[in-house]
Amino acid sequence: MIAGSLVFFTRYHAAMATFLLKTEPGEYSWDDLVRDKRTAWTGVTNAAAQLAMRSMKKGDEVLLYHTGAEKRIVGLARVVKGAYPDPENPGVTAAGDPKFVLVEIAPVKPAPSQNATLAAIKADPRFAAFALVKQSRLSAMPVPVEIDTPLRALTGIQR
Repeated sequence: MIAGSLVFFTRYHAAMATFLLKTEPGEYSWDDLVRDKRTAWTGVTNAAAQLAMRSMKKGDEVLLYHTGAEKRIVGLARVVKGAYPDPENPGVTAAGDPKFVLVEIAPVKPAPSQNATLAAIKADPRFAAFALVKQSRLSAMPVPVEIDTPLRALTGIQR
């Protein structure tokens, strides 16, 4: 299954890919990222989410999503340091890769629209296969190329 998952993530990783990272705003919010100017994205332990994190490269874009009461995309960030081993969670996979990785992101701009809610995304058939809809507990995921533009249109963030 891991090999199939790698193909899945590689398929969506073009020259500059887009990912979605979820955060509980009470733990770390868009405003915190803006204040800090840059952060290491920690706490991701799910294997599928870690696969997405491993494929993140410097320059890739990130749609930041607030969970909890908001349930919406709140801003655009950029990966400023691609995946590297998490020093707090050492270990390697059977393939010899770091078991847990981090990426560093920096804010680019807030979402001008508040329309990119989970309800709106679930209601739009174009997003039916998107991991945000299909695997609601996944905290890091690629945004497939075919839904990147319509998803950005909901947020008001254009490429």
